[in-house]
Amino acid sequence: MIINTGSRTDIPAFYSEWFARRLQEEFVLVRNPYNPGLITRYRLSPDVVDLIGFCTKNPAPMLPHLELLRPYGMYWFVTITPYGREIEPNVPKKQDVLESFRILSREIGAERIAWRYDPIFISETYPVERHIRAFRYMAEQLEGYTHTAVISFIDLYEKTKRNFPEVQEVTEEERLYLGKGMIEIAREHGMVLKPCGEGRELEPYGADCSGCMTQEVYETALNCRLKIPGHAPDRDSCACYLGGDIGAYNTCLHMCRYCYANYDEKAVMQNAGQHDPASPLLTGYVRPTDQIHEAKQVSWLDPQMKLDLTGRIL
Repeated sequence: MIINTGSRTDIPAFYSEWFARRLQEEFVLVRNPYNPGLITRYRLSPDVVDLIGFCTKNPAPMLPHLELLRPYGMYWFVTITPYGREIEPNVPKKQDVLESFRILSREIGAERIAWRYDPIFISETYPVERHIRAFRYMAEQLEGYTHTAVISFIDLYEKTKRNFPEVQEVTEEERLYLGKGMIEIAREHGMVLKPCGEGRELEPYGADCSGCMTQEVYETALNCRLKIPGHAPDRDSCACYLGGDIGAYNTCLHMCRYCYANYDEKAVMQNAGQHDPASPLLTGYVRPTDQIHEAKQVSWLDPQMKLDLTGRIL
């Protein structure tokens, strides 16, 4: 099965010691975000976990623990944007993240890591031409270290509008201008551009709109075919399959103003204050009234169908 660490929080950046302990003990507990009295127990054994997916703005704290990840397949998204501290208060310096990306890529291989440049919004400080310049510079810095660049344009969820009230929707004209430019820049630096959750608007211009975390992506990272039971996309707007998420909402300390996973700073600080690296839960502890159930887990690897790193069947 697939374990996902990154849709609700940034585990590598802020909870790497906790996650390393979970790998050592080979299990994790996850509180249901919509019914907090229910907890799912996932085994973190390589026998049943085929791949662990990461999405982070700072992989550096996880680098000392890479040996614990060797028995697992893995795929990493590392987000690097041009925004300053007024937008991303606690994200490290871009040069530091770029260097961490390169170190990680050398360790795991360029086919197992992708660069995310998202979400894209337009403002007086960040006009379209600044995005083009920043994207070109970062693509130059990451050439040879990944084959994939992922972009998305900001979605105006209610929590986003509340925490970032001045943000505006990106117009179709702006999306097409940026998309066309970024497709060409990515191609020049050995990358395919994949829009995330943007439909097929950019497909005629050379974007790969098949999805950024699909079965095919997993299989290329694993060098093996997968038999995913009841495989269906996680969202109507994309073809991605994210797997079991072990994170928790309102725990990411980057405090990005556009964040989709945080409700507000007060909730984040309260939850982060309840974090104990020794607890099997990301925040807090098991309560006497909690109901714990075991996740149904089996390996999805098809040992009869091996691939080479171009995705071809051997």
